[in-house]
Amino acid sequence: MSIWPPNPSSLNRPAYRSLARSLIDAIDAGEIRPGARLPSHRTLAFELGLSVHTVSRAYEELSRLGYISGEVGRGSFVSTGPADAAVPWHRLQGSEDMIDCSMLAPVTGEIHVERMSQTLAALSQHVAPSVLFSFRPKASLAPHTLHARRWLDTCGLNTQPDLIIPTNGNTAAMTVALMTAAIPGDLVVTEALGHHTLRSLTAALGLRLAGLAIDEEGIVPEAFERACSAGPVKVLYCMPSGLGPTLAFMSEERRAALCEIAAAYNVAIIENDAWGPMDENRPPPLATIAPDRTFYFTGLTKCLLPGLRIAWLVVPEAMISAARTRHLVTNWMATALMAEIATTWIANGTAEALMAWQRKQLARRNAMVSETLSGLPHRAAPHALHIWLPLPEPWQEDAFVAHARANGVAVAASSNFTNGEGPFSPAVRVCVGAGSEAEIAKGLGIIARLARSAPEPALLAV
Repeated sequence: MSIWPPNPSSLNRPAYRSLARSLIDAIDAGEIRPGARLPSHRTLAFELGLSVHTVSRAYEELSRLGYISGEVGRGSFVSTGPADAAVPWHRLQGSEDMIDCSMLAPVTGEIHVERMSQTLAALSQHVAPSVLFSFRPKASLAPHTLHARRWLDTCGLNTQPDLIIPTNGNTAAMTVALMTAAIPGDLVVTEALGHHTLRSLTAALGLRLAGLAIDEEGIVPEAFERACSAGPVKVLYCMPSGLGPTLAFMSEERRAALCEIAAAYNVAIIENDAWGPMDENRPPPLATIAPDRTFYFTGLTKCLLPGLRIAWLVVPEAMISAARTRHLVTNWMATALMAEIATTWIANGTAEALMAWQRKQLARRNAMVSETLSGLPHRAAPHALHIWLPLPEPWQEDAFVAHARANGVAVAASSNFTNGEGPFSPAVRVCVGAGSEAEIAKGLGIIARLARSAPEPALLAV
């Protein structure tokens, strides 16, 4: 049966998104080839019985996602390259008076400037020659790996230094893990609402991606087992400690159940623990339950300082040689100066002090969340960098995002995090780390007011 053009009766609300999804499915199925010219907005609107505004919004969304491009005077065409990730935040211009609750980042302050200034001043006096001159990862980073092991210990993972690969941040670690655990054509399964760049990354690597049903603890074991029974699953990618948009947090029993299924079907696990030891009371990582099949990574960008681009990938012993090779051909080595700063901070207690400061700041901000959003259904945690806000009817998430932006607050729609077919209830992710406490308080107040009010009729139009 032909996917494109869609049957008008198959389009769901909001119609523009359903229309965009139909075209993406047709492109992915090969029904519409790269370079193909699309009908004009007016022509397609007439054929489907939609408004021109609805078709225009669908084309704008497709252009934003990289699936189509427009040429003045010629029309819209299917892109000839792979689509980029749906970016879950707004690129805000400096002139905009906007509170940005869409960017996931830790709280920062003068303490970070002071500690970094002190560290750089000290390094300028006695920086090791290997940090500046060595082009060999082992020579440059072997001392750093020993200190990284100490940080991993605070994350609940006791591992061998030889199994740790320092990387330039969590994204680099995630990429190396996927390249090592799977080959083009393999199937990766993950949370249906999960990591926002995973869809594009797996597509770029030639991997297939499927979303699994989730509940308040994350991936449902029965859904994972059904996927494994239906056909070969190569990798389970998960965020068990509240990192995902819905703040799903796995119990120790849930972690053990997923590891048991992975062992039964010989599935590798990639565990994203980017927030590190933010939550001191969490269960041990999956990597402690199934070290022979789990690729685990964590870093300092999300929990200490955005500019400190350093992370560590812990690899199963049988795969360490392959992982080092993948890292060499994609990154060669982690930036030695970043690793030296991280080493200094771990060794002299700065990392621990900044982690304690971060927990305190996030606890204050999440207390504000609890008070401001009282009575509204939402998911939060004492030390989380964001909250998850399901939207009351009749709000649609795109209308809410637009209305929030019109009121001076940027938030991220749940559609940016979908890794599977819905239906998904309308919701937004609201970040509480970036910006001052006063800005976050003001932003939360605006969001609460909007969520408790009915949208203007014009904002519900499709």
